[in-house]
Amino acid sequence: MTRSSLPDLILEPLVRNALMEDIGSYGDITTRTVIPAGTRYQARLNAREDAVVSGMQVAELSFRLVDPSLVITRHSADGDRCRKGETLMEIRGDAASILTGERVALNLAGRLTGIATQTAAFVDKTKGTKARITCTRKTTPGLRIVEKQAVLHGGGFNHRYSLSDAILIKDNHIAAAGGVRAVLQATKAQVSHMMKVEIEVDRLDQLSEVLEVGGADVVLLDNMDPEMLREAVSMVDGQMVTEASGNVTLETVGMIAATGVDYISSGALTHSYRTIDLGLDF
Repeated sequence: MTRSSLPDLILEPLVRNALMEDIGSYGDITTRTVIPAGTRYQARLNAREDAVVSGMQVAELSFRLVDPSLVITRHSADGDRCRKGETLMEIRGDAASILTGERVALNLAGRLTGIATQTAAFVDKTKGTKARITCTRKTTPGLRIVEKQAVLHGGGFNHRYSLSDAILIKDNHIAAAGGVRAVLQATKAQVSHMMKVEIEVDRLDQLSEVLEVGGADVVLLDNMDPEMLREAVSMVDGQMVTEASGNVTLETVGMIAATGVDYISSGALTHSYRTIDLGLDF
């Protein structure tokens, strides 16, 4: 996945389902009751706080699926930084159509902007180091593609998108399969040379065994304090990509990055963000 826009064809089912959920069986009965047919208006989608923008593509798609005749002008692109009070998008046309698409557009854009803003805050804490901030699969069911895109808009990177992207051997795999050596030997015997392999360790003796057996491209250093992380990075000495995970917060991420790890993964980017306040003003 890249920071550029995704094809609308991919996003349309997601947005359409959200619209169907909101419109319900009988449509927007409030708007249909109180707004005279043919009323035309101009609305502005405004930021009500400073943020890193994401979700403009899906917000625009929300309005276009309701009414393709609406004239939409974006003033901010996904990935831009905005200030409180800034207009991100203008929508002109049938007032009823604008009102019908409003909530889905704001729900998606507010949440995605929240993810991008949180990601940017993490990235800012790691400046001056080589560490890259990456998300996980701890995403909202059905929204993974746009939530991972929002991480990119915030300056972060994506971990695997699904279970089928790469082999990630976690602690439960190791326990069920009989240990570090067993899982790595099984991997070397069966896996294509085109498939990346990552293995999780939370102790240095496990890391020593990984280095001895080989077969992994990335090692996930889980829940290690900064001192242990530095030792682990020194042990690896460039033989594998290093990734730190566990207890990653805005308060700890700078210290983790300073240990020399290549990547820092955090589920908080997509499960503990704060929705940014965006409003549609007529």
